Amino acid sequence: MKRIVVVGGGTGNFTVLKGLKEYPVELRAIVSMADDGGSTGILRDELGVLPPGDVRQCLVALSNSSRLMRSLMDYRFENGGLGGHSFGNLLLSALEKVTGSFEHAVEEVGKILAIQGKVIPVTTHQVRLKMVLNDGNLLIGEKEIYLSRQIEKGYSSIALEPHPKPNPNAIQEIMHADIVVLGPGGLHTSLIPNLLVEGIPEALKATHAKKMFVVNLMNRTGQTTGYQVGDYLRELNHFVGEDLFDYILVNSQIPPPHLIEAYAEEGDLVHNNLREERVIEAPLLGELVAPSSRDLIRRNLIRHDSKKLAQEIMKVVDRL
Repeated sequence: MKRIVVVGGGTGNFTVLKGLKEYPVELRAIVSMADDGGSTGILRDELGVLPPGDVRQCLVALSNSSRLMRSLMDYRFENGGLGGHSFGNLLLSALEKVTGSFEHAVEEVGKILAIQGKVIPVTTHQVRLKMVLNDGNLLIGEKEIYLSRQIEKGYSSIALEPHPKPNPNAIQEIMHADIVVLGPGGLHTSLIPNLLVEGIPEALKATHAKKMFVVNLMNRTGQTTGYQVGDYLRELNHFVGEDLFDYILVNSQIPPPHLIEAYAEEGDLVHNNLREERVIEAPLLGELVAPSSRDLIRRNLIRHDSKKLAQEIMKVVDRL
């Protein structure tokens, strides 16, 4: 059975894992530990726990439990002292306190949810993402970086502080993988943070696994405005130290003009400027939803379809 290791964070990992779960493969999710927004950020600051949010999403994606249990993990309290917190985040944080280990907490929740595969934090150290812009401004935390509209003007450095050691299990999974899939996800907030962990770039270069990069559908205004596929690749290669991707999966489907217009404030469509054999172009869009309000516009109306993503990834896996 082929082993697929998916590297990233949050929604991107969820989408890929949800689709691949339907195939007879061994799945491993390596998850960024830089998240500090919303419920996750509050739990980190108040309890001193590792960020549970992105891990929770991966656990739900891999779950073979009832729909009720999956809904319970994602349930978010609307008011009171727990307002804004999801039940799954609270459960993971409580189990980390009870067991004394975030990894043990993830394992136990994995048993409860009957997950197909494993979810592995890229590091078990507390870290904070920091970026220094070319104008000298310092952005502290994934949330602040995610909301910035100044990154496209250039940055001089991005780092995790304190500089973390890798989770040995993450290194081991990369070394034993048949294929490693990076992305989709926020370039500076979900993908690069994994590459900033000591040992992860080295493992990606040393492993015999094939490497695939799943390119985002949309750019983010003020961060990756006007980026094409080659720009994403260049940025990732900078942190790895070389161009290591054997396959680059790119969406070829054009959303309707009204949806692109709805996204105009937030970002533009990522275009492919690479004409290489390793580039796989395929229609990857999920069901397209017409925007009806500004609230809807701010949600992911243009998104990857998990089944289409999995189909294209499995075409490559079946040839290995």
